[in-house]
Amino acid sequence: MSEVHVVRRSRLRERCATSAADGSPADAVLVSRPANIRYLTGRAPSGASLLLGAGGQDTLLLPAACDTPEPGVAHAHPGDELRIERLPGPDGDTAVAAADLAAKQGARELAVEEHHLTVSRHRAVTSVAPRLRLTGLGTAVEQQRVIKDDAEISALRIAAEITDQALGELLESILVGRTERHLALELERRLIDHGADGPAFPTSVGAGGNSGLPGHRPTDRRVEEGDFLSVRLGARYQGYGCQIGRTFVIGTAPDEWQIELYDLVFAAQRAGREALAPGAACRDVDHAARQVLDAGGYADALGVATGHGVGLEIGEDPRLSPAAMGKLDACVPVTVEPGVHLPGRGGVRIDDTLVVRPPADGGPELLTITTKELLAL
Repeated sequence: MSEVHVVRRSRLRERCATSAADGSPADAVLVSRPANIRYLTGRAPSGASLLLGAGGQDTLLLPAACDTPEPGVAHAHPGDELRIERLPGPDGDTAVAAADLAAKQGARELAVEEHHLTVSRHRAVTSVAPRLRLTGLGTAVEQQRVIKDDAEISALRIAAEITDQALGELLESILVGRTERHLALELERRLIDHGADGPAFPTSVGAGGNSGLPGHRPTDRRVEEGDFLSVRLGARYQGYGCQIGRTFVIGTAPDEWQIELYDLVFAAQRAGREALAPGAACRDVDHAARQVLDAGGYADALGVATGHGVGLEIGEDPRLSPAAMGKLDACVPVTVEPGVHLPGRGGVRIDDTLVVRPPADGGPELLTITTKELLAL
């Protein structure tokens, strides 16, 4: 355990002691979302729950079948210890055990992640500790995660370097005749070969009429000369994932319609990137990219959002969408990822991961640096 996790838990405890999501103070907190547990402890074994208990004792509860870490006390920092406990039997629920422990420690108010607990788990928590008042934690941990510290951004930089390296190597290989599925598997293997924990999300490769589709799952469609080929991937490193998307033309010089479409999406992506700044409204970043596509006759092509936050999850806060509330802060990593798909013909996607920085520091920091030139491979 590191000092940074101690500080994160202390900040959350202070926030909940002041006010929970429903306005009531909480003297204990139950965290059940795996990404939030990892953020607060540096680890997230499957099925674990974290209790920030009354009196300052923090406990990570593990299922009986979990083989790591060992029970006991993980010394994190002087004056603060994380206790690790394993449930005695295979049928236990760590969230229920955490509520029982909170009640035994004398807690009166327990803040829970209502957006994560199922109805059945919520009922079980209530039944095991009937005198414990449950309050809503809301998205307090997710909000705390939005602004990244230096260590988090460093992990994202390495994830981006791995991703760029894997993509660059693929572009040097022969692509014609290979299937989307084969290329996606090769990219994921290359990510791991270069030190990634694994892919941050399922790798997407789309050829021909499948290119430019958001969230496209690779098929057995083979790459042919003249195709648009869109690739979307990202490495996960030390839990942190990035995202990159690029589009290329296969075999020959691009057709005029391919050049025009690519230039339009590139202009939209550039407008979104240039709008990133501390204090900028999230919806204004979306508008900057969307109005370029609108002017080009593709008003509905962008979909629901221009981008989103990245970190321990792909697609975390903030959202860059027309309905988004709030403004950007410095040290917030986000994607800018406009795209246009023409049914039956294919399309273009260009995705980058960037960190919001003030103009005095050079503006947004681009993490994914693979060329955005329209290459003929």
